[in-house]
Amino acid sequence: MEPPEIAPIPILVTGASGRVGRALRAVWGQTLHKIQPILWQSRQLTASDDLFWDIGQNPPPVLPKGLILLHLAGKTSGAAHDLAQNVQIINAVCAAAVVAEARYMFLMSTAAVYAPGPLPLDEAMPPAPQNPYGASKLAAEAVAVQAMQGRLTILRLGNLAGADALLGNAKPGVPVSLDPVVGQVGGPERSYIGPRVLAQVLADLIRRAAQDLPLPHVLNLAQQPPVAMANLLQARGQPWSFGPQRASVVPRVALNTDRLAALTDVPRTTPQALISDLDSMPGWPL
Repeated sequence: MEPPEIAPIPILVTGASGRVGRALRAVWGQTLHKIQPILWQSRQLTASDDLFWDIGQNPPPVLPKGLILLHLAGKTSGAAHDLAQNVQIINAVCAAAVVAEARYMFLMSTAAVYAPGPLPLDEAMPPAPQNPYGASKLAAEAVAVQAMQGRLTILRLGNLAGADALLGNAKPGVPVSLDPVVGQVGGPERSYIGPRVLAQVLADLIRRAAQDLPLPHVLNLAQQPPVAMANLLQARGQPWSFGPQRASVVPRVALNTDRLAALTDVPRTTPQALISDLDSMPGWPL
């Protein structure tokens, strides 16, 4: 049975020049599901469909009424005062969304809002960020919850293959030093998702919003099962070795994705599959 036709609904993607935004642009092109027009926001105009807006610094442009908004823009590193800009940015985005009578907002957040532990982290767990980045994203979540009045899904993203600290910073031929973990032969374990899989998952979620189908208020984004970092480096052909023991190492960050699996088909993954997904994106994530 063919899915029902959807009237064109404009989509605004903030942070289009970031790694996630560039991955989505590469996969989606100029439209989503062939009919949904996309506006790609950035602070520099680089393409005809870009929307120039220095969020939090300049007034917002006039946005299409009833749009769906995917908010990616924000700081991922820096000092606490830099990361505090995440709250300033979401305040400005939410204000613009309210004026535009946005149909729905998806807010990209992070698994860093959880306290890591040995068991899978599910969306019902109380957030307990362990670093300033996670704290800033949790504060941004709170702003969006208050502003959007239920027209919101918070997306807590695991590691995006290629945009993560491990693969994203690895240099060809340069050995990577990996933190050892007692009892884990492959070192730290993390929940990952490939860039093409992420793009498809987000497209499916946006389609649900366009059809006014129910969506959870919080949703973890990752593929199953979690992977060991050593296995990921081996699949990449990246030289590596274990470094010294560190008391601060986080052995495992595993996301429960039962909610996501109930909404869309997310393929199970392996280190090799994650690398294949990454390698299918020429020129990304640079």
